[in-house]
Amino acid sequence: MAGIKALVLLSFSGAIGLTFLMLGCALEDYGATYDSDATSSACRELAYFFTTGIVVSAFGFPVILARVAVIKWGACGLVLAGNAVIFLTIQGFFLVFGRGDDFSWEQW
Repeated sequence: MAGIKALVLLSFSGAIGLTFLMLGCALEDYGATYDSDATSSACRELAYFFTTGIVVSAFGFPVILARVAVIKWGACGLVLAGNAVIFLTIQGFFLVFGRGDDFSWEQW
């Protein structure tokens, strides 16, 4: 029971630490503003947030599973290589088709 309480306490303290870290980088009073363009929107920022979470989880989760010996390190390496190829392919798609021409995915 004490292990669960420690785990919950550590997760809360980690979340609070990340909150302070984000606030320190985002608050204008501390000189760390982000000069975004006029086309930035809340939906786009939310999409960036979720995309970042997905990418970090895709690379972090296999490492954690290999570290606790649920999967072998060879499988972890294959998953990480596959993730890199897939995410680079997705980035390539957006670089090629994200130019804002008459026919692009941005119209949707």
